[in-house]
Amino acid sequence: MVMTMIEFEIRDRDIMARIGRLKTKSGTVETPVFLPVVNPIKESVAPKDLWTDFSCRILITNAYIVRRHFGEEAVRRGIHQILGFPGVVMTDSGAYQILAYGGIEATNEEMIKYQEEINSDIATILDVPTGWNVTPEHARYTVEETLRRARELEGLRQRTDIAWVGPIQGGCYTDLVIFSAKEMSELQFDIHALGSPTPVMEQYLFSTLVDMIFAAKMNVPINRPFHLFGAGHPFMFSLIVALGCDLFDSAAYSIFAREGRYLTDYGTMRLEELDYLPCSCPVCARRGLKELREMPREERERELSKHNLYVCFSEIRRIKQAICEGRLWEYMEMRAHSHPSLLQALKRLKRYSEYMERLSPNIKRRGLFFFSSIDLARPEVIRHSKRLMERYTPPEWAKILLLIPDSENKENRRRKRLKRIASIVCKRLNLNLNEAHICFYSPPFGIIPLELAETYPLYQYEYAYPPDDETIEYIAQRILDYIANAPYTLIVFLVECGSWSESVARICADKSVKPTLTLAL
Repeated sequence: MVMTMIEFEIRDRDIMARIGRLKTKSGTVETPVFLPVVNPIKESVAPKDLWTDFSCRILITNAYIVRRHFGEEAVRRGIHQILGFPGVVMTDSGAYQILAYGGIEATNEEMIKYQEEINSDIATILDVPTGWNVTPEHARYTVEETLRRARELEGLRQRTDIAWVGPIQGGCYTDLVIFSAKEMSELQFDIHALGSPTPVMEQYLFSTLVDMIFAAKMNVPINRPFHLFGAGHPFMFSLIVALGCDLFDSAAYSIFAREGRYLTDYGTMRLEELDYLPCSCPVCARRGLKELREMPREERERELSKHNLYVCFSEIRRIKQAICEGRLWEYMEMRAHSHPSLLQALKRLKRYSEYMERLSPNIKRRGLFFFSSIDLARPEVIRHSKRLMERYTPPEWAKILLLIPDSENKENRRRKRLKRIASIVCKRLNLNLNEAHICFYSPPFGIIPLELAETYPLYQYEYAYPPDDETIEYIAQRILDYIANAPYTLIVFLVECGSWSESVARICADKSVKPTLTLAL
């Protein structure tokens, strides 16, 4: 199979998120990007309005519905004219109808040919979605049948200016998702997409979604864009972007509006439950709550759809800004606190912290904020721990490890104060000052040698003191790991009585195989 000559250029990164430019035959779109799902026969918001009012440059529609209702007219005029949209058009092939109704009246060959004929920019083979609550046997069938159809594309496609999507199936069976991703990656599709997440998200099983995304992302080429079908609510956009989803689509803006549901950054409300409109978008600024409630149904649905779209597109812009500033983790953590299931999903990232660290940039434009033990999975924390063990060796003259706790304003790191503390301790214990090696212990990094204390990010961060119990255990374990392979003959802890530092020193003293002393600052 000859890959389509699309271009995907990465401009900025944070965690696994990427701000990139995806060039297609109908234009270039910036990722991460939200694709509104447009029903070609029932548009709550016209595609031309998406272009003019929302600066939307890419959308997705269903080629099977287009085929059934427009047929040869769409072939003659092209999908862009049928929709009245000058931007990039991605087409799905009818997989949702297979999931909802058990099948469609079209073959994979017919849908591949039709998407080429209507001039799609990004097209999808007719995959078989796994769905939810299915047996392992059925899940394996969907994976193998989707792969069989994917392999058909090579002999069926006629054009090289259309980007093709290779869907990854397997559902909640992550072993099948891994198998599907590996096999799909060998076929050199232009874009990979994870299928069947919608039922998972509808049940707020975001931890399962995390497992599914990682199972796919870790087994496809990193240079190919990654799409998430049916992404859902904007309050989880930051999570999926952080995990490397470059494109994602959703019809929720329209479906919710049909049901009188009003999107916010932190959840969904029914219009009748609101006392105020907590938004400043053009819809909410122009309309009062009473006026919106009393509108005719179709007009209200259209206005709510527009509001919901404003919320979605605004969230994407905030996420992009967070990526540029290197604070996507902090933004994702803030969003995760809007729902317990999202916070649970954020905690699940600990399983994949090593992989995230490998893909996350080393240097950022600003300092970091840390709030709790959840942040122990952050790439910067994992990277420091790894590099300290793999690349750092204490000075040859160091016989005594003098451990000084960090304070909220890092005043213990000031040179004059350090010199005075070290001198007093060594005189009190009758130790040779020239053999004392100073290290700080600090949440969330654990242990920080004095020589590294002003390197990024070991000084350029703020922590919400006091650390929680899990962070205290983490700090203690990092210290124990460090001293286990170091040549020190004596470990001296300085502590602030009644503080977290005393707890860390107590844990280390109980477990250390080397002589350990504890002194109050």
